[in-house]
Amino acid sequence: MLAAAEVLASARCGRQRLAEMQASRLAALLKAAWNGSPLYRRLLAGFDLGQVELAHLPSVNKTQLMGCFDEWVTDRSLDLGELQRFTRDRTRIAEPFLGRYLVWESSGSNGKPGVFVQDEHAMAIYDALEGFRRRPLRPLARLLDPWQLCERVAFVGATDGHFASTVSIERLRRLYPAVSSRLKGISFLQPVAGMVDELMNFSPTVVATYPSAAVLLSEEQQAGRLKLGLHELWLGGETLSPAVRQHVEQVFACGVSCSYGASEFLPMASECSRGHLHLNADWVILEPVDEQGGAVPAGQAGFTTLLTNLANHTQPLIRYDIGDRVAIHPYACTCGSTLPVIEVQGRCDDTLRVGRPGKQVVTLPPLALCTVLEDDAGLFDFQLVQQGPCHLVLSTAMEGPAAKGLLAAGRAALAAFLDRQGVAAVRIDVRAGVPNARASSGKAQRVYVAKA
Repeated sequence: MLAAAEVLASARCGRQRLAEMQASRLAALLKAAWNGSPLYRRLLAGFDLGQVELAHLPSVNKTQLMGCFDEWVTDRSLDLGELQRFTRDRTRIAEPFLGRYLVWESSGSNGKPGVFVQDEHAMAIYDALEGFRRRPLRPLARLLDPWQLCERVAFVGATDGHFASTVSIERLRRLYPAVSSRLKGISFLQPVAGMVDELMNFSPTVVATYPSAAVLLSEEQQAGRLKLGLHELWLGGETLSPAVRQHVEQVFACGVSCSYGASEFLPMASECSRGHLHLNADWVILEPVDEQGGAVPAGQAGFTTLLTNLANHTQPLIRYDIGDRVAIHPYACTCGSTLPVIEVQGRCDDTLRVGRPGKQVVTLPPLALCTVLEDDAGLFDFQLVQQGPCHLVLSTAMEGPAAKGLLAAGRAALAAFLDRQGVAAVRIDVRAGVPNARASSGKAQRVYVAKA
């Protein structure tokens, strides 16, 4: 209740009050990090924590922090080895670790997977932000059913691992058994026909997924193989173009809600009635920076973005490089919210269509392919390029025997996945020592179609 009150009270506070809340919560975070984390005690040594500006503190990244995990966290009972064994057990998804922590793992989009531990305070803040700041697409329906207990919600994504979205769904099922039958995770790693069957049998009124997966489902809906009567479609995790948004809105004849989040902070921003993303700046600080780590002008996207999570004191994230390109605009939104407007250049991977023309051609969402390579092959630093209808090239910037072994495992995992999708005779070449290509936005692409 306290978290809900804090979130509600600051929804429309002025910029001065917002800055004061940020400063107070940052001071509390720095104190917790100094007192409980040996790693941060070293990183913050020499700074006057009562006076220092955030921009003067050192930045960190996932590889650095995961390399000394046990010194990073502020609870000495947390052990990385035990957490990794916990996340390998799929039967324990959303089970409280040590009876009090929620745990999820992140993808290795920067070459290194992560493990994130959420304490009760952080989860309460995430819940309140999600519950009170997600714009209702149907205000009257939300008024009559504020907790959406009458909806049937399906999440379409990677469902067999301790990923944030899957953990969140399973946590709700555990917390509210009475509505557990109305919440369902549906894997997008299965053949499309199986995914369609599950959706038809469950008959959701709300689907949460990624833009690329929404396009795939819209094609099935247009073809008549999928027949969903959706009330709402929730999208995130990838860049949502205006064209894709308009297309899925028309096909499913429902409103679309877009949000921005990450494993490091789930509900970073939600969309307003004007279609703008508003940063939950009372609980998370984002700093767009250039390649040298310097601040960029307001309204300009940086080379990368540094995140500071003000809610989680158990696993402090202070000026953490999340890899996204974000612009924070200086103008006030006409919707009335005083929270900053941001623009995110998120994942820019391509959807692949594999198979011989005239025969079976299968559509493969990029996040499904990434999940296969990460989970089944342990390959995190990679790029997958489609060179032809049945020709894929899997590469990594790594070199040496370890790279060759991972590439071989990746090729085998891809081949098995394609076979399950009903695609045969696909040539998969592997190459080591190939630098990662970047899209025109500057963000690294992991899955894309080669230009002719």
